[in-house]
Amino acid sequence: MKEKILIIDFGSQYTQLIARRVRELNVYCEIHPFNHIPELDESVKGVILSGSPFSVRDEGAPVPKLKGIKGIQPLLGVCYGAQHLAQHYGGEVLPSKTREYGRARLKFVNEQSSLFKGISLDSQVWMSHGDTIARLPENFQIIASTADVEVGAFKIDNENTFGIQFHPEVYHTEQGKDILKNFVKDICACSQNWTPDSFVESKVVELKEKIGSDKVILGLSGGVDSSVAAMLLTKAIGDNLTSIFVDNGLLRKGEFEQVLETYRSLGINVIGVDAKDRFLDALVGESDPETKRKIIGRVFIEVFDEESHKIEGVKWLAQGTIYPDVIESISVNGPSATIKSHHNVGGLPDFMKLKVVEPLNLLFKDEVRRVGKAMNMSNDLIGRHPFPGPGLAIRILGDITQEKITILQEADEIFIQALKDEGLYDKVWQAAVILLPIQSVGVMGDERTYERAVVLRAVSSTDGMTADWSHLPFEFLAAVSNNIINKVKGINRVVYDISSKPPATIEWE
Repeated sequence: MKEKILIIDFGSQYTQLIARRVRELNVYCEIHPFNHIPELDESVKGVILSGSPFSVRDEGAPVPKLKGIKGIQPLLGVCYGAQHLAQHYGGEVLPSKTREYGRARLKFVNEQSSLFKGISLDSQVWMSHGDTIARLPENFQIIASTADVEVGAFKIDNENTFGIQFHPEVYHTEQGKDILKNFVKDICACSQNWTPDSFVESKVVELKEKIGSDKVILGLSGGVDSSVAAMLLTKAIGDNLTSIFVDNGLLRKGEFEQVLETYRSLGINVIGVDAKDRFLDALVGESDPETKRKIIGRVFIEVFDEESHKIEGVKWLAQGTIYPDVIESISVNGPSATIKSHHNVGGLPDFMKLKVVEPLNLLFKDEVRRVGKAMNMSNDLIGRHPFPGPGLAIRILGDITQEKITILQEADEIFIQALKDEGLYDKVWQAAVILLPIQSVGVMGDERTYERAVVLRAVSSTDGMTADWSHLPFEFLAAVSNNIINKVKGINRVVYDISSKPPATIEWE
């Protein structure tokens, strides 16, 4: 049985980051909302209580049921989690008298504490709370303090129960990973053997047992998630998996042929479907971004359903769902977990009436890439930037025509290839060219031009939830601009987007 740490979520923006840090220590963990804590079995080695946007003093503040956990399992409360433990068991939490946001330094550390083993005095930590623990219950002992926060961390006597008022999961806390390691390795006694290789090995066995000799279909997008899912299933069931890769005419230049060849070289049983004309015909005259998305989604379902009918005896639909998709489908504020599912409802396409298998639904995006690497997949696949499902349709502002697609594909190829040539591609989370629905005056030779403008967009991010514009070298941007204007007929102006998310989004539509 796979050992794991449970993370109880109170709605903190940092909860997923706690999980990522624990997994970086090769320890498997799961996030569950405070109002939907699962029954604990022998696989659970410890529990972490997350932070929260709530105050423990608020009416209706989240209260977890810790019966069977506190005093039995190793327990670590982080920020709100620590304040809940202090207040709920007889202490007092009050509004902070001084501002407790941002960097602070440890001024006292109990060197005998197993949680703070090897943690230095004056080590930087990151505070983010408007309340503070003013009084601890009698059996709680302070194990760390800062200049402004006396109860920086505590332990309950005769229990492996700890609380810390700072965030060990953010990189501003210099030895935060060491604190988490002390908790999961020494206090919880986790063996730290959850690695990409071990995941592949156990997942392949699991898929073989689950699917047996049944047939499975999977819609490939060319992206990381569906590609790694296809490779895992191929290892497990071979040609009983049929992958369908649809060319909607809105992919990057040459991408359909290149990706199809890569899949086949990996031994993945894949069918390529040329449906370009069908998508473009359905999009004629449509400019509204949401309408374009719906049209592309509808036509894809039609094409995928038709192709799936050509394969006899299919019982499973595979999807590239990853862990953030699962977490985001669970409501912290609601009474129950509501994870998306497929049902045999009349009117649905046949492929949506199949049983669903999601090989990656326990993994974060960076873990998916590591699993792909463990299976010797090429970096061309697993290192690819995220690409929107509707493709270039939402990077062409306004209506879609073949001429516009060709212009954008040519400009996009120049930008992406330049990033690769200059060693910048892997330093950028996502890069794109956007074709604007405007024309501007220009001069080429002795002639006046009136042609299109494009936007270059490149962002840095870890998960796409927030993003900063990438500070690409001016000389690089100048060279790309010059290259696009000289080589792509129909473009005479290039601009660079320096908006971050929020308030802007990564894509323009």
